[in-house]
Amino acid sequence: MSSALLRSPALRPPKMKKEESFLGKLGGTLARKKKAREVSDLQEEGKNAINSPMSPAVVDLHPEDTLLEENEERTMIDPTSKDDPKFKELVKVLIDWVNDVLVEERIIVKQLEEDLYDGQVLQKLLEKLASCRLNVAEVTQSEIGQKQKLHTVLEAVQDLLRPHGWAPQWTVDAIHGKNLVAILHLLVSLATHFRAPIRLPEHVSVQVVVVRKREGLLHSSHVTEELTTTTEAMMGRFERDAFDTLFDHAPDKLNVVKKSLITFVNKHLNKLNLEVTELETQFADGVYLVLLMGLLEDYFVPLHNFYLTPDSFDQKVHNVSFALDLMLDGGLKKPKARPEDVVNLDLKSTLRVLYNLFTKYKNME
Repeated sequence: MSSALLRSPALRPPKMKKEESFLGKLGGTLARKKKAREVSDLQEEGKNAINSPMSPAVVDLHPEDTLLEENEERTMIDPTSKDDPKFKELVKVLIDWVNDVLVEERIIVKQLEEDLYDGQVLQKLLEKLASCRLNVAEVTQSEIGQKQKLHTVLEAVQDLLRPHGWAPQWTVDAIHGKNLVAILHLLVSLATHFRAPIRLPEHVSVQVVVVRKREGLLHSSHVTEELTTTTEAMMGRFERDAFDTLFDHAPDKLNVVKKSLITFVNKHLNKLNLEVTELETQFADGVYLVLLMGLLEDYFVPLHNFYLTPDSFDQKVHNVSFALDLMLDGGLKKPKARPEDVVNLDLKSTLRVLYNLFTKYKNME
């Protein structure tokens, strides 16, 4: 009996007319999925706009990157730029620097855009660098609270940078929106202003994809964003000198200068059975500089005043700084070089320091 019922045509779904089936499907589907299709269309439109002939690389878009209001703009770094070794080095150097500054706060930054966007780490970083205290809430979970904190932090940054002619290349919305280019501009400016003991890679640029919505359609363009220039330009140092000209226009004469300085320093260091063959590396820890000053000025430098076998960046910077102080005490002009640059094996900075000694003591027996 039950078998007969299962086979009975009366229990089968009634066959719909072709037109009724189409209309039912059309009405039901569009009513239920209209919003989803709009989102999908916008995302697809954004991808088509970005994947233009001038940008063959596929940009990894998040849904929020394509859901724009009229005339709203969104930017993202082209994937090819993210793979550039100099860009990767810049990001790594800045992350390491931030972590070094905040080591006592037990803060560890792993990803700049994810860890800095809410203002918490930026607040601690600025307070540490500027030795100040900002009047902001310690922890903020809401978007409004985070943006208020960011506004206070960035306003304090601008107060520091404005007198030195810095034009901000970041905004509260850009930082909170996890715009990596804006975050990098901010950190490079802070590192430069506070003369961070790091060496930023020079001439780092990225290709940025700019997506803007106009008249309901997404339009994309590509711009080149310069993140760093030269070390000296970023540090705002003094006018160009002979060493700038030597490096830029007469590199063939560089070896002649190096040989003259090596002969000069060995003439005195040989008295301690020491010998230099590589200027940029053997003076980087500051030990030979300190000993050389003692020999040139004919005094003994107490060993407790410097690190004879430095094993950290800070100890090496201490030694070079101490040597530069001894030079000032000896009546020499302050050389156009930072201790951090000498420690970071910057040949031009090392040559400047040694030439400063050479000009005063070259005729000394």
